[in-house]
Amino acid sequence: MAGGGDHPGANKRKREAAGRPKAPSKGAGPGDAAKRKKTYDAPAAKPKPQPVTAKEKRVAAKEMSESRKMKRKPNYNLEKELAVLWEKMRCRDVSKENRSKLVTEALRKMDGKYFEIAGSHVTARVLQTCVKWCSQPERDAVFVALQPHLLHLSRKKYAVFLVKKLIKLATKKQLALFISSLHGHVASLLRHTIGAAVVDCTFHQATPPQKRSLLLELYSTELQLFKDLTEQKSCSLLETISKLGLQKSSVLQYMTTVIQPLLEKGIVEYSIVHTVILEYLTIADKTSASDVIRQLIPHLTQGSSVVDGDELSGVAEVPTKSKAKKKRSSEPLLIRIMQTREGLKIGLACLKHGSAKDRKKIIKSLKGQNMKLALGDYGCLFLACLLSIVDDTKLVTKVVIDELTNHLKELIFDKNGRRPLLQLLHPLCSRYLTPTDLNCLKYSVPSLVSKDEASESATKVNLDSKLDDVADKEHGGSEDTLVASDSKKDPFKRRQELLVKSELFEVLIETCIENVGELLRTNFGKDVLYEVISLVNAPCFYLYLYSQYLGRIFIHLCYFFVKGATCDKYAFTSMTITRDEHCP
Repeated sequence: MAGGGDHPGANKRKREAAGRPKAPSKGAGPGDAAKRKKTYDAPAAKPKPQPVTAKEKRVAAKEMSESRKMKRKPNYNLEKELAVLWEKMRCRDVSKENRSKLVTEALRKMDGKYFEIAGSHVTARVLQTCVKWCSQPERDAVFVALQPHLLHLSRKKYAVFLVKKLIKLATKKQLALFISSLHGHVASLLRHTIGAAVVDCTFHQATPPQKRSLLLELYSTELQLFKDLTEQKSCSLLETISKLGLQKSSVLQYMTTVIQPLLEKGIVEYSIVHTVILEYLTIADKTSASDVIRQLIPHLTQGSSVVDGDELSGVAEVPTKSKAKKKRSSEPLLIRIMQTREGLKIGLACLKHGSAKDRKKIIKSLKGQNMKLALGDYGCLFLACLLSIVDDTKLVTKVVIDELTNHLKELIFDKNGRRPLLQLLHPLCSRYLTPTDLNCLKYSVPSLVSKDEASESATKVNLDSKLDDVADKEHGGSEDTLVASDSKKDPFKRRQELLVKSELFEVLIETCIENVGELLRTNFGKDVLYEVISLVNAPCFYLYLYSQYLGRIFIHLCYFFVKGATCDKYAFTSMTITRDEHCP
């Protein structure tokens, strides 16, 4: 039997109690519905006046946008006030007193809301500018307020710039506090594409003991868990393993789990990453080392998407700035990492132990960037090594030598720019390269160098060793040649093709003739002039060297005589490079 709620009369009573009209009967026609009386009429809402003109439409759209932002952002009004103050304080023509007042007012408005302010893409710029220009007590107050949240902010897209600014301006005590908060999080933060920049910035600002504490966490799990083990004098991986008695296989396995995500994500542009990879290569076996180098080369030859500069600019970029950004992003990462000695060693490891195809890829990526390398402190050493080990001299001539030839005068008079030229004229000469530079040029991965190659490179002497042995006794140094993993071309033949066949030596002689006076009066130019004279079989060229003691008139006489010297009298023969016995 059906319940009381299911009875047809129950529905009728509910409708009547609610004041709704009765349901039409089955026999009722359409006219009966029209005669039915309405029991409730809702009051009609007054329609809003619609905007008519274009100005009214813009005002209405702006009001609607403002109302939506106020609902979505709890600090929207504060953000608007801070943006107005920021526009005033970041102007260049504002006085220090006015800027100080504006910064103080902005910090007063942000007090108690630093964490929320730092996460916004609008107000993070304001707080960063305030940290830059505020007084030390005000900066200390901001650091204390944000210290518990610095690790969280280090992973934020916009807050990371504020964290880097705080690290660069931090006191010794504040930097130590931040590094202690990083303990146990260095590896995870380094694998983060945004947080890696914070770790690298901290690594640059840290003292040597603090750098060791950051690095040792990346070597072993034990060093990450127990902080007391990281207190040692050296951060060398081999010394750490021997001193603490760690197992080499476990260290290698842990470092592989740290380095592999960095290579997969392309986070290879930071100095701390270079140091870790170099330490890894010292203990890695042949397979692991070659695998790391194989993964590194594509990243180094591609353009870097990271733009220089720690601050985010809110100003619309002028065309020159946009062009500069495009240029920086299109240059290979290999150019960017040549700012440190560790970056140089990474580039040399890829160049020496990569295949011929890899070297070709590296050389092609340097097109149009060779002058930037040649004028750098470490880039010039990379070019010098490239000219000494690559067998494909046609490609090197087309990409590297031709570009250097167009700027030959600038290279000769530059301290770093002359080094690739001197490497061709007099390879690995200790007069022009310091012992540290020579050690960098001879860097190689131990597991990728066979015993035969090592013994051959240790006993191999330069082709012009007879005269250079005397110079080495005076200045000290060795004349070993650089050997790559699969270089097969004779070093003398390589030098001959790069110097003579490329017509570099001919242009070099003409440049020396035209600028002989300036060359003799500069410390860097006279070295190039001396090496050019040593390789030319023209006795009148030697007058250049003596003329620095005989005055300006003799220089003009030398210039007159050397004008007739032909450039086909090179001292290159099929067997050796001969030097004149009268060469000083």
